[in-house]
Amino acid sequence: MKQKKSQWPWHVLTVLVLIGLAGALYYATSLMSYEWRWNRVPQYFAYQAEESQRAADISTVSELVRKGAKADVTLRNEAGDEQHLSVDDNSLQVAQGDDVAEGDVIGVTRHWAAGPLLWGLWTTLWLSVVSGVLGLLIGLATGLCRLSSNPTLRDLSTIYVELVRGTPLLVQIFIFYFFIGTVMNLSREFAGIAALSLFTGAYVAEIIRSGVQSIARGQNEAARSLGLSAGQSMRHVVLPQALKRVLPPLAGQFISLVKDTSLVSVIAITELLKSGREVITTSFSPFEILFCVAGLYLLINLPLSKIASRLERRLAQSD
Repeated sequence: MKQKKSQWPWHVLTVLVLIGLAGALYYATSLMSYEWRWNRVPQYFAYQAEESQRAADISTVSELVRKGAKADVTLRNEAGDEQHLSVDDNSLQVAQGDDVAEGDVIGVTRHWAAGPLLWGLWTTLWLSVVSGVLGLLIGLATGLCRLSSNPTLRDLSTIYVELVRGTPLLVQIFIFYFFIGTVMNLSREFAGIAALSLFTGAYVAEIIRSGVQSIARGQNEAARSLGLSAGQSMRHVVLPQALKRVLPPLAGQFISLVKDTSLVSVIAITELLKSGREVITTSFSPFEILFCVAGLYLLINLPLSKIASRLERRLAQSD
């Protein structure tokens, strides 16, 4: 029996390489005299928003009750109408018996709110999910059309795939928004999703086509000999086997889609990268924000990659 070689020296080497890369990055920034300001970053994920509570009319503070960190203020105008406000106690700017004018600030209420980076992350997520689902459906239909015996379906699907794959996604987004979107009065979100879905669908179509063609013809012939129709043979016999084989490239395509969503910023959709660029203009911390943006993309893509790998292993066990 062959003795299994120890792997720990290679793991140690990996850690040393990573430490070396981190040291090289630190040295590069020190040459630029860059001052790291990580303390500025958290507020762009979540912050305490303040909402001013104002008097609705010329009034008098008729009652003031403090309840822990909150203060309940009752204002009464000359007509006897009352206005009840609840503000943070440490922001209270009046006392009982004070007269206030219309629009005067009585205090503020604070609550946690999502920052621009979280909103950008949410926009990237829903754009990716919607475009991915639509792209998968378009790609599945187009891939099967490319294998159809009907010349019209085959030719039209081929033209679509070659046209989309042969032109840059950025150009397609511009065409959808400024040309098709203007003519049909489409929103920028709809135009962005349409461009991403059709772009993804073209690549998924080729992945599906190659997967189906990789299945031996004998599988289809055996299914037909058992009395299954062409559609039933494709749905119950060929496609399940093909999907096992195309799972890795499909996962790679959807990971690319998540990153491709950054291109819709050109039509003023504030996704993750655009949110990061806007934050940089106010925080003056470009490296910190860009590292955070990269980390958020990894936060999306790494679990997706792991799920695809686990699903691939489970499907392989059923063979």
